[in-house]
Amino acid sequence: MEENNNNANFEVISSKTSNANFKQKNSNGFGKTVLLPFISGIVGCSLVIGTCFGVPSIRKKIIGLNSSTIQTSTSTSSATGTTTNLISLSNYSNTAIFAANKIAPSIVGIEVSYSVTSNSINSFFGFGQPTTSTATATGSGIIISEDGYIVTNNHVVDSTSSSSYSYYDISDATSIKIKLNSQIYGDDAVYDAKIVGKDSQTDLAVLKIDKTDLTPAEFADSNEVVVGEFVMAVGSPLGLDTTVTQGIVSAVNREVESEGTKYTCIQTDAAINPGNSGGALINSDGKVIGINTLKLSGTGVEGIGFAIPINSTLDVINQLIDYNKVLRPYIGITGIDLDEATARKYNLELGIYIKSVEDFSPAEKAGLKAGDVIVKADGEDITTMDELNNIKNSHQIGETITLTVNRNGNERDITVTLEETP
Repeated sequence: MEENNNNANFEVISSKTSNANFKQKNSNGFGKTVLLPFISGIVGCSLVIGTCFGVPSIRKKIIGLNSSTIQTSTSTSSATGTTTNLISLSNYSNTAIFAANKIAPSIVGIEVSYSVTSNSINSFFGFGQPTTSTATATGSGIIISEDGYIVTNNHVVDSTSSSSYSYYDISDATSIKIKLNSQIYGDDAVYDAKIVGKDSQTDLAVLKIDKTDLTPAEFADSNEVVVGEFVMAVGSPLGLDTTVTQGIVSAVNREVESEGTKYTCIQTDAAINPGNSGGALINSDGKVIGINTLKLSGTGVEGIGFAIPINSTLDVINQLIDYNKVLRPYIGITGIDLDEATARKYNLELGIYIKSVEDFSPAEKAGLKAGDVIVKADGEDITTMDELNNIKNSHQIGETITLTVNRNGNERDITVTLEETP
């Protein structure tokens, strides 16, 4: 409308002049009133744009604004009324690259050799001579000190956990080789290791190599881990050194049982395969939140792996280094968990039935007897040996634990002074 008004005004003014005078003004005034301002405007715009792009800070702001518009955008769905932020995948990729590069110097491959004697199967059939061969097992480890201490799983280095064949006798490891990251320490960075200490109950072991100037891994607070958090599993599955797989935390405080031992683990869908055992589960900061230990396998099963939370390993690792073993408090009984049906059948209280008391044990010294039923520990109702062990393990060696037992229908408190597990 504004342009039409201008045109209309222009036409009205020109109509007031004579025909001769109109032609003269049109030829002389058009350049002054229209063409010259138009050309000046173009030249001015060109100078301004050129100046803006000639100044680095201005050019950066203009280009940066366009780039950010491409990487991050917002879309609104009218059907659902929701708004979705679309984040550039380059940010996700950069996070994974950073985490992988940070942990890479701290992950090692482990190869364990065993002497295997196949004498039991020959004895079974009654012929032949025992034969001896060498078997190898592989795993992963995490460097925890600059001077060569490495943590891994006990089942990686323990011969009793290395074979499912009952006809074979396997000796302790005849050699343990540690292979450092070749891209960082060189292709020939292979070292002999010795076992500092190992613990089957927590499935942890500490090794030592004669090497300094190593890069130890950083530990995160595994109590802060949440479901859905980005994680990466790093290790040497199938002998493929420093392999990285990614996923999320599927669950925390997941209780799993393997070979009669219960673990409280972090569950993840990051791929964990044979050889990953003892490697690291890390967060987006490249810090260790767990030690890869177990996976579920079988037809139709995938993406279910487990790691020991790093917080629960710290005291065990320190004890293995300081004492070459884990010092645990000890009571000295064999117990049977009584469920309601069993307790009712034998007219017993619900609790833990003491089947036997070990000679010279703290239990015997305190006066516990076979046939007693433990119903409380430190005033807390208990019905299983697991509950009793959890309360016991919260004490130090030399401290006391108060057990409430039912003996012949009467309850009494018995104080037991805990000793070191023999």
